[in-house]
Amino acid sequence: MAPIASDLTEEKRKQLCALLGNAELSLLYKASVHGYQASAFHERCDNQGPTLLVAYNHSYVFGGYTSVDYAQSGKKIKDKEAFLFSIRYGDPLCIKVNSGYYARLDDAEMPNFGQQLYFCHENQPVVKELRSVDSFSFNAAKLYGNITELTECEVYKVKQILQVSVKVKPWRNCLWTAKRKEELIEMIRNYKPLMGSVSQVRILMIGPVGAGKSSFFNSINSIFMGHVTSKAMSGFAGTSVTTQFRTYPVKDGCERKPLPFVLCDTMGLEEQSGAGLNIEDISSILQGHVPDRYKFNPTAPFKPDEQKMFKPASLQEKIHCVVYVIDATKISLMSNKLEEKLNSIRSQINSLGIPQIALMTKVDEACPHVQNDLRDTYASSYIKSKVEEVSSRLGVPVSCVLPVKNYSQELELELNCDVLLLSALQQMLRFANDFLDDDPI
Repeated sequence: MAPIASDLTEEKRKQLCALLGNAELSLLYKASVHGYQASAFHERCDNQGPTLLVAYNHSYVFGGYTSVDYAQSGKKIKDKEAFLFSIRYGDPLCIKVNSGYYARLDDAEMPNFGQQLYFCHENQPVVKELRSVDSFSFNAAKLYGNITELTECEVYKVKQILQVSVKVKPWRNCLWTAKRKEELIEMIRNYKPLMGSVSQVRILMIGPVGAGKSSFFNSINSIFMGHVTSKAMSGFAGTSVTTQFRTYPVKDGCERKPLPFVLCDTMGLEEQSGAGLNIEDISSILQGHVPDRYKFNPTAPFKPDEQKMFKPASLQEKIHCVVYVIDATKISLMSNKLEEKLNSIRSQINSLGIPQIALMTKVDEACPHVQNDLRDTYASSYIKSKVEEVSSRLGVPVSCVLPVKNYSQELELELNCDVLLLSALQQMLRFANDFLDDDPI
């Protein structure tokens, strides 16, 4: 018997696999072929492990993921990995199950998510929303356009592909020891900018919304404070949490001695025009004209006052290294418009001769092996492929792409996380010195 054709396009399959990490999808159930009856669904989908339900209407591709088997147990299933998704234009919308809520009722009917969203309700080609609980915070208009009639419903088995063996030779050397962490801390403490007129080098972080710019500062600050901190606002709210230009000096431990660098945070980039960081602001930031706490206006670029327009900023006020912060789980989903914005920004930075580095965050979410053991970061062929993709998309050398994991859910510092973060910061300081060494002033 010939295999059943999937309605999922290759582009949307790629987008969904990126949401799931490094995954492979195999079709278990297709309603138009096997029937809309619950018995047909359970016959093919029960006890299959993690599954992805994909529903189609005339405008949207949407559905949900669950990591727990369907088994008709009658139980309310807790599944922190569960999410709803929707794809229409651009990047997929992904809605995680709310903390403390159950993800679905595992009954003998057609699938539901949180007893809130029912697919093929009452064995019909429709989706139905019930407001009995709030397991998922979603807007029906954004999720599926309020179009309840389905043209198709499919369920896929999700298989994680583990592309790394701990026995393979690492593609980049790294010492995962407490001694190495202390060496890195001492190197950073004792770092001195090459130019005497610069007491602290300024490192500018640029990247899409939710990539982890503010979280990187919080993570570095945590290491030098000796415990997890959250000084800068961070998170993901669909739009940029950071709305101001912020300069964050880092102080060392209880003595609060300033360290020789400042991390500069910007509003997140968005693909739409008139949203997120205005790329015309980049030049003003690079040349040191934008003051701390300046509130960005996506529709109007920063304009320095007349006195500053004709007076160059000092070398101390300028940016000495630029860091692109990119989410490893979303690099494949980067839209052409966002890539064009980054290319435009890179041209401005190149014209000023400022060195550039790419910080690739969330490597633990991108690769299951790395999630199990962060020391496998440089043994993972999948992470290596993501590093190469970032390099290609951003136009920076592979050696300038640095994988890291920011602190997000942890309550205590972790050695391996610290080693990656400090190694990345060390490279940024080295690049800043390269710029100062080459500066004609």
